[in-house]
Amino acid sequence: MSNPDPRPDEVTCTPGPPAGGVEVLPAREVPLGGPRAMLVRRTLPQRSRSLVGAWCFVDHYGPDDVGVTGGMTVTPHPHTGLQTVSWLFTGEIEHRDSAGHHAVVRPGELNLMTAGRGISHSEISTTTTGTLHGVQLWVALPDATRHTEPGFEHHAPEPVEGPGWRARVFLGELLGQRSPVRTHTPLVGAEIVLEPGTTLRLDVDETHEHGVLVDLGALEVDGVPVATHELAHVPLGRASTTLVAGDEEVRLLLLGGTPLGESIVMWWNFVGRSHEEVVAFREEWQAQVERDGEVVADAQQVAPGRFGVVTGDHTRPIPAPPLPHVRLRERG
Repeated sequence: MSNPDPRPDEVTCTPGPPAGGVEVLPAREVPLGGPRAMLVRRTLPQRSRSLVGAWCFVDHYGPDDVGVTGGMTVTPHPHTGLQTVSWLFTGEIEHRDSAGHHAVVRPGELNLMTAGRGISHSEISTTTTGTLHGVQLWVALPDATRHTEPGFEHHAPEPVEGPGWRARVFLGELLGQRSPVRTHTPLVGAEIVLEPGTTLRLDVDETHEHGVLVDLGALEVDGVPVATHELAHVPLGRASTTLVAGDEEVRLLLLGGTPLGESIVMWWNFVGRSHEEVVAFREEWQAQVERDGEVVADAQQVAPGRFGVVTGDHTRPIPAPPLPHVRLRERG
């Protein structure tokens, strides 16, 4: 998914001191574009916290009536230095990318795209989708592998269940399940559904920090109330975390990983390491999509370059927004 902010802030992420307790992060609404803009709820990044492990971007959307919002129409756009993680609860999204992959994202199935040194892709909800509901997540790649070749993986995890709960583990290891999908830093990602009143004590990796995104219902995370659409941050050093559902069914995503331990600069759809690098990525994308100062009407007219050409897509690519009138710099 493209970052839909027309004037996105730069985000420089640096390792911070470990927090003492659970921190609850509210969401802010961002329109996804178009005259009937679909709203997404963004909990990462924000000023108080930019990363949970290597997870650097969390957008949560729906349930949306596609007949009202127009659904998702995110035409070709670029990425560098990250992996995109698509996970749906309801609906379908067609994915195409410049590495030649064409897939349909369906509920309960992971689609992970590695941007590496550079890729472009499009995401458009299918014509059969009436309701769209899901999350789009980004993972920052470490410096050692961030220039890797672009790629794509699909995985449909088998459900696992116990008294009052069921889960699908799509990345890493949890609840006795292990995902085969490759990550570049230690990560975990899972969808968990709790029946009303259920208490679930999760054994987790104490070298990980975790984020708990509540999709439905009201939850307590280690005794701290977390409302629908909020993200709870659970710090390092805990070998378990306890989830307690309220009076309604709860659906949540557990996202975790070891701290990235590196500074990154994130602006629009690029993850880099410096102002100059991000500026260069933007210039390369604009050089590919512009002719005589105008953006080409058909993605098949995009010029060869770092970000390639999205196979089989004939929509108009998304131009990069203007850079801010200040240097992209670290924040303390």
